[in-house]
Amino acid sequence: MIPMSYYLILGALLFGVGVTGVLVRRNAIVIFMSIELMLNAVNLTFITFSRYLENIHGQIYVFFIMTLAAAEVAVGLAIVIMIFRNRGTTNMDDINLLKW
Repeated sequence: MIPMSYYLILGALLFGVGVTGVLVRRNAIVIFMSIELMLNAVNLTFITFSRYLENIHGQIYVFFIMTLAAAEVAVGLAIVIMIFRNRGTTNMDDINLLKW
């Protein structure tokens, strides 16, 4: 049986890569993928604790997080497509829709 710490370390590494992707990259699609990576890292942590504590609540939370992530992808991708159609780029530095 694989120790719980391995899963938690993997989840922390995935979350760190996701945070780095959000902070460093400027492409909107890469930022959305990094957010999804962070959500999956949290899901891995919930599943790990749920399995080792023999409690189903963590798996229920993962189900709701996956539902939220699917909705976020659908809305976020629609927003990115509309911005690309209007501005011709997905670079976050070039998008200034909220500025006067």
